[in-house]
Amino acid sequence: MRLSARVDYALRASAELAVAGSRPVTAVQLAEAQQIPPKFLENILGQLRRSGLIRSQRGPEGGYWLARPAEEISLADIIRAIDGPLLGVRGERPEHVGYEGPASSLQEVWIALRASERSILEQVMLSHIAAGELPEPVRKLTEDPSAWESPSFI
Repeated sequence: MRLSARVDYALRASAELAVAGSRPVTAVQLAEAQQIPPKFLENILGQLRRSGLIRSQRGPEGGYWLARPAEEISLADIIRAIDGPLLGVRGERPEHVGYEGPASSLQEVWIALRASERSILEQVMLSHIAAGELPEPVRKLTEDPSAWESPSFI
């Protein structure tokens, strides 16, 4: 799975908003806190606002804040708001892609991969990220040393 810079920035900015609670935070404050290019962040915040994940207010007391409690916003919600479905094959949902002959099992692999992504990204909420306390099943996955290693392609 590859996460775009837009998704990375959206997740980081959303974590900052989760910590802020109902206090509005400006785009400049978010950009500085997470070292995100401000103009890039403005577009991302617009996408999050249009998706209903954050709210905004203009003016001297303005800024951004979460539209729902951090306990109700999953990482999957944010990823979908920025980049669309969690897994696509040539721009299609895996259930709409078919293969012939020896490649026919690939569809099941893509569906299993999507289910695996969902099992993590839909259970990790912004509140977990903001508190630094991941759900037990996710934390356990990180305890395996091989999870921290990249396969070598030599």
